[in-house]
Amino acid sequence: MPNTQYWADTYLEKKVTPSEAIARIRSGQRVFIGSGCGEPQALVKELVEKTYNFSGLEIVRLLGRETASLTAIADRTKDTNLNIRSIYLGSTKSESIAKQRRFITPMNMSDVPGLFTTRKMPLNVALIQVSPADDFGWMSLGISVDVTMAAARSADFVIAQVNPRMPRVMGQSFIHVNDVDLIVEYEEELLAIPPSKIFSEAATQIGSHIARLIEDGSTLQIGLDAASQATVQALSNKTDLGVHSQFLTDDIMHLYSTGNINNKKKGINEGKMVASMAIGSHNLYEFLNDNPAIDFHPSDYVNDPFVISQHNRMVSMNVARLMDLTGQVSAEASAATRFAGVSGIPDFVRGARRSPGGKSILMIFSTTETENGLQSNIVPHLNEYVVVVPRGDVHYVVSEYGSVNLFGKSIQERVIAMISLAHPQFREELFQAAKERGLIGAERSLGEAAKAVYPIQLEETLNIDGETITIRPSKPVDERRIQEHYYSLPKEDVLTRFFCQKTIFARSEMESRSQTDYVNDLTLVAVVGDFGFGRVVAVAECMKLENENLAEVAFSVSEEYQGKRLGTFFLKKLAAVARENGIGGLIAYTFPTNKAMIKLFKTLPYKVKTVYEDGDLVLSCRFNELA
Repeated sequence: MPNTQYWADTYLEKKVTPSEAIARIRSGQRVFIGSGCGEPQALVKELVEKTYNFSGLEIVRLLGRETASLTAIADRTKDTNLNIRSIYLGSTKSESIAKQRRFITPMNMSDVPGLFTTRKMPLNVALIQVSPADDFGWMSLGISVDVTMAAARSADFVIAQVNPRMPRVMGQSFIHVNDVDLIVEYEEELLAIPPSKIFSEAATQIGSHIARLIEDGSTLQIGLDAASQATVQALSNKTDLGVHSQFLTDDIMHLYSTGNINNKKKGINEGKMVASMAIGSHNLYEFLNDNPAIDFHPSDYVNDPFVISQHNRMVSMNVARLMDLTGQVSAEASAATRFAGVSGIPDFVRGARRSPGGKSILMIFSTTETENGLQSNIVPHLNEYVVVVPRGDVHYVVSEYGSVNLFGKSIQERVIAMISLAHPQFREELFQAAKERGLIGAERSLGEAAKAVYPIQLEETLNIDGETITIRPSKPVDERRIQEHYYSLPKEDVLTRFFCQKTIFARSEMESRSQTDYVNDLTLVAVVGDFGFGRVVAVAECMKLENENLAEVAFSVSEEYQGKRLGTFFLKKLAAVARENGIGGLIAYTFPTNKAMIKLFKTLPYKVKTVYEDGDLVLSCRFNELA
């Protein structure tokens, strides 16, 4: 029969102490524990104290912070009193997580609620934490809706810890007093993670690369360990951002308070920041309380790739722990949060890629400092590490050394791209390992790129006749595109550039143009089109001549882009870079009939000398001789 009793009366009848609540659990039952920072600590501590009264309990939870150590009891009793099922998709290499390896149940977050509601994994008891009831008997799951809502709705018996400190969060976060079986009123501090105060130069560099990939009006998912400093820096100058993310964090709160996030252009759920869990400081939890700009939903909605894909310019930003040279990704929960590897990463990677104008961005710090010294986070292969994102799903990858797009790239192209993101100390080693595995041709060479650091400050965007043209230093991944550019040049332009009717542009030559040290040898390219798939429409080369302390320059511009002043822009930029690198001036060799090159050189603010050598015209200038 339906429950027609007034909720406030049933509330009083259901009130018990923590000890009385845990006493209602029976041996052999499956018990769910509320997730994340919403863990009902008082109930868990009581369960730990009473564990020896039970046998055969199975605890179901997301990978937790172990405020009261259930795993220690499982170890001591050899799983006799209880067994633990930790839902986690990530690496188990870190020592603290490795101890729990046998308890791991690898699953995507979007699939977990259905596991409970379909009774494929029936729950006997759910221990949850909620806010106090409102005037109508509704209590909010607050900072932890994710899989907890499904557990609370499907469990046979629900025990709710009512904590006045739990914020009342809007959205699908409410459970009614009539739908719980026991109430435990217990006030305590919520689990909190203070914002990181660690400054990292590598994170600053990553942030500068990411900033170039994210457009105004994007909708964001920001992973829990998504390099806090990097993401805030990358987004601090963006406008009209939206949020649809598994986690809400202090960083997201900060960007909302500064107006960068307003959720006006999301496409769905406009005006709302949508998430399923909050992990952060007590200030964040206060921010969430009764905030009409926030909607929390269960994970089968927030992490559903179909829902994610409906957002405008959906951008997923997550941190990879390790990546191999083909692009496979391993992620790992951090020591501080323990939740990053509870993985919605595959859900958001796939959903973001299907979104109109969407991007999936994976950040990776090139190295980790260990007891044995510096260790590369880009490795030849992942060995025993868990692959969280398969190589076919990986698109944009960013390290402090640059950014690449692996989508549509061959294994050889991926290897070259990933090595360009690695720390210079490890590039040769990775290159040799790739050769040994047959991932790249035996004839390939890294050349000057082995120790080069990509100068992102030289990147610049031009708008010419309504088209966006990116001017930037060449990267090892540009080899094929530069080759295509030369093959597309008319015969007369090939003759002007190479002083012969060249018909073969060999890969070895292209390597010398795409793999430079950016100091003594620099190639600039003009690129149109999408990042990672753009077409090179102009190439400017600059090579230092040691004997004369001059840099030789040469240019080629695709026919349809001639007359757009790309040569003038290139020359000024190369002159500025050469001066900064201590080079004394520029020199160019051309035909006497090349009026365009002569005119171009004379746009420089220096005295230009013209000399004829064996029928060729030599143009030169020195930076200390102004016109």
